[in-house]
Amino acid sequence: MTRITTFYPRRGRVSGRHEDALTRLWPRYGVDIAQPWTPLDQQSLFGRRAPLVLEIGSGMGDATAAMAAADPARDYLAVEVFPPGLGNLLAVVEEQDLPNVRVAQGDALHLVRHMLAEGSLDAVHVYFPDPWPKARHHKRRLIQPDTVALLRSRLAVGGVLHCATDWADYAEQMAEVLDADEHLVNLYDGYAPRPGHRPLTKFEQRGIAAGRQIFDLLYRRG
Repeated sequence: MTRITTFYPRRGRVSGRHEDALTRLWPRYGVDIAQPWTPLDQQSLFGRRAPLVLEIGSGMGDATAAMAAADPARDYLAVEVFPPGLGNLLAVVEEQDLPNVRVAQGDALHLVRHMLAEGSLDAVHVYFPDPWPKARHHKRRLIQPDTVALLRSRLAVGGVLHCATDWADYAEQMAEVLDADEHLVNLYDGYAPRPGHRPLTKFEQRGIAAGRQIFDLLYRRG
């Protein structure tokens, strides 16, 4: 059965800087999400086995880079389908000399399902996923019961699933789905204040400027 996709398959214009980064740096920092599925070897990929953070939908990668720079004890695997974003993050990784960042291109759920072992993640970040605002498209939203169960299974006990959105009705759906998972515990009484480790992005600033509230949800695997 064909799985419903949860993202727009955009391409966009790739600048010379981003094209250069993709060409030169992908062999060193890139991970292909493609069959035949190969289990992720963190030791080979990062040169160590540190706690691993999965970033789903890293956009242009500025927030990922900032978090990784401030958190050198953990490794960050950023997944994105948008080539300009991948190229930008690769360029920033080189410019800032961030050894704890790797990037993957493709469907994050394929990577989670086929390439990551159960209990292998310290955290999963899902920041501002496509809101699919039309009611008939809500089935395409990433945060659904089966997806949350999959993500939670890859978290180690004590690992954290952190979601953020600027769409109020999506925030309500997220909270309902996350609360219903008996193996997840909300770290706050309802929505969380924006944690200091999550940078304020340009995307988020545009949402605030448009009058939208930002909702953070942090849940720990019990």
